[in-house]
Amino acid sequence: MALNSKIKELKEKREKLLLGGGQQAIEKQKAMGKRTARERIMTLLDQGSFTEYDLFVEHDARDFDMDKKSLPSDGVIIGSGTIDGSPVAIYAQDFTVAGGSLGLMHSRKITKIMDHALRMRVPLIGINDSGGARIQEGVNSLAGYGEIFFRNTISSGVIPQISVILGPCAGGAVYSPALTDFVFVVDKISKMFITGPEVIKTVLGEEISMEDLGGARVHSEITGNAHFYSESEDECFAGIKKLVSFIPRNNSTKAGVIEPAEPLPGFNIDKIVPDDPTLPYDVRDVIRAVTDRSDFFEIMEHYAKNIVIGFGRIEGRTTGFVANQPIEMAGVLDVDSSDKAARFIRYCDAFNIPIITFVDIPGYLPGVDQEHAGVIRHGAKILYSYSEATVPKITVILRKAYGGGYIAMGSRHLRADYVLAWPTAEIAVMGPEGAANIIFRKDIMSSDDPEETRKQKVEEYKKKFANPYVAASKGYVDAVIEPSETRRFLKHSIIVSENKEVQMPQKKHGLPPF
Repeated sequence: MALNSKIKELKEKREKLLLGGGQQAIEKQKAMGKRTARERIMTLLDQGSFTEYDLFVEHDARDFDMDKKSLPSDGVIIGSGTIDGSPVAIYAQDFTVAGGSLGLMHSRKITKIMDHALRMRVPLIGINDSGGARIQEGVNSLAGYGEIFFRNTISSGVIPQISVILGPCAGGAVYSPALTDFVFVVDKISKMFITGPEVIKTVLGEEISMEDLGGARVHSEITGNAHFYSESEDECFAGIKKLVSFIPRNNSTKAGVIEPAEPLPGFNIDKIVPDDPTLPYDVRDVIRAVTDRSDFFEIMEHYAKNIVIGFGRIEGRTTGFVANQPIEMAGVLDVDSSDKAARFIRYCDAFNIPIITFVDIPGYLPGVDQEHAGVIRHGAKILYSYSEATVPKITVILRKAYGGGYIAMGSRHLRADYVLAWPTAEIAVMGPEGAANIIFRKDIMSSDDPEETRKQKVEEYKKKFANPYVAASKGYVDAVIEPSETRRFLKHSIIVSENKEVQMPQKKHGLPPF
């Protein structure tokens, strides 16, 4: 009988805590178009797989009458479960409890599951929905954030870290997602900013809405803080599940191999790139023409569109893709696209994912704005990332590969393992028109028909340099291939290099051009 009464007591306590901030707070949360923290976890994880820890944790603050307030589970849920059978650790802030504010015990729950994820070498997913630091707990709240940031940093490159912004994420809280590998946002729900609209109005006298300041579109299109944009929570969770399917559990393993499949027949690689080198095309069609099932999971789709990054599979194996995008700014590299590509390259390298690079680049973007924005420093990041990466690196030059852009985009000189080129490849210091104007300037100016002479000299330059054969004759290109042969060569390269090993100089760490 004593046991039965204890079990009854346990069930009653548990049932009360599972309600979080109570039914009224839950209804308010749903009125904002948001699931509760517990519903989010149950929706994302495999049915019945979630095991919760620290349900009975309570805050121990005493100031400002906090000793009289009950905050169920201190406003955050932690535990572990599986996504499609793959284990993950997870936490979700509960906005129905004190606005999900972070106090000392709240932060200790988060750091506990972070430590657990690192020990177990499983991905960590954090669902952020919080008004920020719990003011009543003072410096303890700030200490809590610092402990979280430290663990984000220590876990970086060891386990995948995924942040999901499903509500406000304000002030110092924004730096935890910024330190993680991937950030998901949802339209009309996600809000990320250092200082809110009220503070900006008080200090600067400027009126701005929360959405325009730090909404999902802002961080997907302008700041580059978000990697995946969704219209709904359901779409967001589907994206997280797909991402988890592509990446390994930790840095000592590789992503799982699935059943290989041919690309869909709708992507004819021979007809994607126009014969006219001045005409644009969508490089994502080239990627889909070589990936299994033509499946390409693009990352940061709405930011720095002149470079394309994402995951696909070749022969069932996860592969990272980096590609210049001719339909956006002719595919040039600039400050933002360099940052975008460099970070992705480093992610792939940290987690044993081969990198395939498709090159069609006229060079770095010229202009005073770019120079003043630090294109030298930012542009160097992509050079650093490719050079540092020790995973298999395969480069395919589709069309233009001019100047510093040729070197930066995974060239042999940055230790690409395989460099392939289509017959349409143009590998040179600069484009034929510009080069001819410089090299043959005197001949053109002294000619009776300068325009005709210029055309002849451009053609002369094209025949001599604007092709893949000069680079191939030097061994900088391993093979000149037909477009239809691309997938076969990629499959061969991925399989042959599966056990690649590289010995790098011993050092504590390098110094990237941050």
